[in-house]
Amino acid sequence: MSMSLELPLGSDHRTDVLRRLQPLLIQRYGRIERAAAAWRKPEWVLVQGVIGARTKSEISNASTDRLLKRYGSWEAAARAPLEQLQGELSTQTYPNMAGERLKACLTALVARRGSVDLSHLSNMDTLKAMRWLEQLPGVGRKIAAGVMNASTLDRRAIVLDGHHTRILQRMGLVPAKANTDRAFAAIMPAMPPEWSAAEFDEHHLLMKKLGQSYCRPSHMDCAECPAQALCKTGQEHC
Repeated sequence: MSMSLELPLGSDHRTDVLRRLQPLLIQRYGRIERAAAAWRKPEWVLVQGVIGARTKSEISNASTDRLLKRYGSWEAAARAPLEQLQGELSTQTYPNMAGERLKACLTALVARRGSVDLSHLSNMDTLKAMRWLEQLPGVGRKIAAGVMNASTLDRRAIVLDGHHTRILQRMGLVPAKANTDRAFAAIMPAMPPEWSAAEFDEHHLLMKKLGQSYCRPSHMDCAECPAQALCKTGQEHC
């Protein structure tokens, strides 16, 4: 492997911070357990990610299920007229953009694979598979990590949205101005090696809740934040 996402890289104080943080988040928000029956195929997760900009996950999930029911296959969805796709995605925050991104992504995937099929990723190293996905239109590091982690591929790849990245920056766990790619590269070596892919997923969802409640973009409620004792910014606001 050119870069391991599966093995810890020596002692890192940030690993201990993450280990201590997780139970604090669980105590505040409760467990977020991923049931096996709810795991999705990689293709489903790809579509959900591509159409999901600025839209709640529950809405994007429903839109993805509705698309598959409407067209019967992702190949049929790829062939659908753009205007029709955009109409089917009317509940998304940006339906026109979602339709354009989806059609471009599915069309490119069919061109590369002959069908909307990501089964080949199961035989690839995690980072290599993510880089393959990132060659598709509209697919960045967040979506690629989601496909690898939150699907039946079940890989130890951390999904970083804006909330999660912002908290890592404020805690001092990744560089202050790191974009998603840099933040991913910085935090992956610090992820506790004993955590499963499902625990990676739970950690991300808990961090997202933290970013939506106490560690918001324009307001930090450090005094009430469960992560304050472990956070560089939180300590400065004591």
